Amino acid sequence: MFKRLREDIRAVMEKDPAAKNVIEVFLLCPGIHALFWHRAAHRLYQWRLFFIARWISQTVRLFTGIEIHPGAKIGHGVMIDHGMGVVIGETAEVGDGCTIYQNVTLGGTGKDTGKRHPTIGKNVMIGSGAKVLGPFTVGDNSKIAANAVVLREVPENSTCVGVPARIVVRNNVKVSATDWQMDQTHIPDPLSQELCRMLARIEKIEAAQNMNKGE
Repeated sequence: MFKRLREDIRAVMEKDPAAKNVIEVFLLCPGIHALFWHRAAHRLYQWRLFFIARWISQTVRLFTGIEIHPGAKIGHGVMIDHGMGVVIGETAEVGDGCTIYQNVTLGGTGKDTGKRHPTIGKNVMIGSGAKVLGPFTVGDNSKIAANAVVLREVPENSTCVGVPARIVVRNNVKVSATDWQMDQTHIPDPLSQELCRMLARIEKIEAAQNMNKGE
């Protein structure tokens, strides 16, 4: 626990320009407090002391505004910046070196059982207000923009934006609109397409009839 505490503090010192010194981070950073007590609660959860584990997590939520279920797995060197409103579900996993901003939800959709929450790879940045919902993986070194809603798997080294989220950059290459793998709003409507074909056929038949009448 204390080894991971040092790694978490180091991550804040490296990533947060507002962090002045280690003592300030240790005493005044709610993300550090939430992660430290989560690791204790997680150990109790593994020992099947579920009530005590949840009591710790809910007490930490009261003081920090950060709710991490004791069943969640959190890696090394994670930074929760500001933290208010962060919710991390029971079966969520967060990889080493991740950065999570305020009002982020790593949750479920209510449609799954067992593994219900996302697995976040290493060195992923999740912007404020983002929602990652479902039992899929967000690949290493990816970025989720502020207020994005991610409902499908994200490949590594990708940047996602929007509601629902779409990939706009992958492996430092801009992704064109026709290649969006996560765009769930620009899917062609098969009913509309069929109606258009029918209208075109009717117009063609009518044109042919008019020509016959003219003859």
